[in-house]
Amino acid sequence: MDLTQKFLQFALVGADWVLWLLVGLSVISVYVMLERFMFFRQIVGADAGIRRGLLDALADSDIAKARKLVTGVPGSGARMVAEMLGNHARGPAAVEAALNSVRSEEKLRLERYLSYLGTLGSNAPFIGLFGTVLGIIRAFKDLADSGLKPGGESSAAVMAGISEALVATAVGLLVAIPAVVAYNVFQRRVKRTLGEAEALAQSALGLMVASKPAEAKE
Repeated sequence: MDLTQKFLQFALVGADWVLWLLVGLSVISVYVMLERFMFFRQIVGADAGIRRGLLDALADSDIAKARKLVTGVPGSGARMVAEMLGNHARGPAAVEAALNSVRSEEKLRLERYLSYLGTLGSNAPFIGLFGTVLGIIRAFKDLADSGLKPGGESSAAVMAGISEALVATAVGLLVAIPAVVAYNVFQRRVKRTLGEAEALAQSALGLMVASKPAEAKE
């Protein structure tokens, strides 16, 4: 048996498994959307809520109060400042190094699972198209096996098979479009959150570097 025949046998399995694959991928994408929605809903406004009090405490070199303000706050800016405060006693260089290290960690935390949405949005239409191609191959193979019949019955059967095969492409688009929209929305949310966090962290950094560790009110 040559390679073409082997691939033909695979194609004749049909597109049903492709549809189930798309359904499974869509379920995962819905989970990711809900998880990211709840995550960003939890941290929205968290940094803004402590910004004024935190900067006032750092301006007064009240490190203990500053640590209390950022403890348990889910905002990225608060987490950055908490890491910086943990290294305050080691001097300005340690504080800056802590900020640089935690910045990357926060970006990864905010972008968690988003690569899945981006990948699904880009590739789901191709998966659906693959299912359509398999369905069309099966439809024409059925036509070849049955032969031409009077009255156009064979043509009608082929058209019916092709219409069923096109469902895979439609499902692929149906899965991809929400994933792409969600990916873009969450990416904008990530950029905004990181911008707000960076502004808070840089403001805190300036105040922490200006104050010596020995002056901290522990």
